Amino acid sequence: MYFRKEPSHTHGKITKVAVLLVNLGTPEAPTASAVRPYLREFLSDPRVVEIPRLIWWCILNMIILPFRSGKSAEKYATIWTDKGSPLRLHTEQQAAMLGEVLAERGHQLTVAHAMRYGQPSVPDVLKSLKEEGCDRILILPAYPQYSATTTASIFDAVFSHYQRERNIPELRLIKHYHDHDGYVLALEESILAHWAMHGRPDKLVMSFHGTPKRTLMMGDPYFCECHKTARLLATALGLTQDQYMVTFQSRFGKAEWLQPYTQPTIEKLGAAGVGRIDVICPGFIGDCLETLEEINMEVRHAFIEHGGKEFHYIPCLNESPVWATAMAEIVEQHLIGWHTIEMPAQQGQKQRAAAISLAQAKHFGAEA
Repeated sequence: MYFRKEPSHTHGKITKVAVLLVNLGTPEAPTASAVRPYLREFLSDPRVVEIPRLIWWCILNMIILPFRSGKSAEKYATIWTDKGSPLRLHTEQQAAMLGEVLAERGHQLTVAHAMRYGQPSVPDVLKSLKEEGCDRILILPAYPQYSATTTASIFDAVFSHYQRERNIPELRLIKHYHDHDGYVLALEESILAHWAMHGRPDKLVMSFHGTPKRTLMMGDPYFCECHKTARLLATALGLTQDQYMVTFQSRFGKAEWLQPYTQPTIEKLGAAGVGRIDVICPGFIGDCLETLEEINMEVRHAFIEHGGKEFHYIPCLNESPVWATAMAEIVEQHLIGWHTIEMPAQQGQKQRAAAISLAQAKHFGAEA
């Protein structure tokens, strides 16, 4: 192990603050050749798949990547836009909106974004922020509900990057915001806006991304945090228990995952004569493959095929101004003590002069 050489430290520099919004990631293109390395990086993360490494390496490289890359690429192709991946576009725009709101509130800081898998990578962006002089960094995961499979993996990437750094910046990590008032309000406003235009459904389905049931049994709080988000949102909307339900999507493999599963549940609703359902995915702050293709295409088709009459997908928060304000509020709560509001120039000059004076005094004292 060796540590990277650092630039010479300079006394009196004003500390710069950065906020880094980190999302899951996306392939560079909707092609098998682009999806394959993305899937390899994603599915090689031991936080994501908790199977003995040698066994999983064989399964991943000999079965999953050769056969799933092409199928996943076909799915990505159905949602790809002229500007690229929806997840990347929404993440970029959310970071920009967050920066604008914070600037309007008087904060002087940098807001950047990165992807846990793919580009721009967490290490590359952290390196760029250091070159910019940011010595205090707040990590904002794009996951409202904490899970070791998602949020903890982001933290792993951050810590791994700094293992070889000599001068590590001050770090703060936002663990979750599943019950934050602003986040719940943004979801509420999104649903109410949809209902104002299209009327109300027979049932609202809140579909969260699934994880293996084993993670719950091992102490992961994700399942409980999803249900708390759902309960708070239902209360805000004035829904009774029979007017909404919580499900979990994106099951992968043969192991038991968190239940009830989204698609089988919605198929049962259609077969039972439920005429209209609305589906929202509160665990995703931006639309992506799992919402646009899996929910709005596959699950929609399954509901209609099983007798349902009307299916509405309510988009993720995306570029909602209410959500941008909520993100700013979440960030501000974690910035307490870090001076990001512009101080008068004279005060800043005095602090710099005092730092230089103290450094010189120590230097000359050492020589004496």
